[in-house]
Amino acid sequence: MHREAFDFVSRVIYGKLYASVIEIGSRDINGSVRPLFVVEHYHGIDLYPGRGVDEVADAMTWRPAAPVDCVVCCEVLEHAPDAPGILLTVSRCLQPNGTFIMTCATDPRAPHSARDGGIVRSGEYYGNISPTGFVAMTAAVGLEVELIEVHGDRGDLYAVARKW
Repeated sequence: MHREAFDFVSRVIYGKLYASVIEIGSRDINGSVRPLFVVEHYHGIDLYPGRGVDEVADAMTWRPAAPVDCVVCCEVLEHAPDAPGILLTVSRCLQPNGTFIMTCATDPRAPHSARDGGIVRSGEYYGNISPTGFVAMTAAVGLEVELIEVHGDRGDLYAVARKW
């Protein structure tokens, strides 16, 4: 998690309280947004075990016990071969009017590994997410983008969306 992505999440949740948060891609490789949330229940899932992971699970097939107020997904979508499938899971996890907070890579960010931020290894997927593609994918799963920021100088895409 680079500083600018962390700062975006900090800014958009400032003054907000959530009863329950799910984090998709919660393994702390180089920082986590988890400490930013004052919350009754926070549950982090990731494909790999590690610091910040409450449950090893694939976001494509995982389902929560109950819908939540907020889903946060930072620096994950560019590593997902099926980003629309991840967004469908996000929509299924959120209660009506729930908040989705996302950061990911867009052009011209260079490819990097989901495992450690280094080089992309054989068998790993990587693909930057375009702003128009993100808006279309979220709309297709019942999420409405309320805020989108594109930082083309460093290849960052940030957004907040709400479930209809």
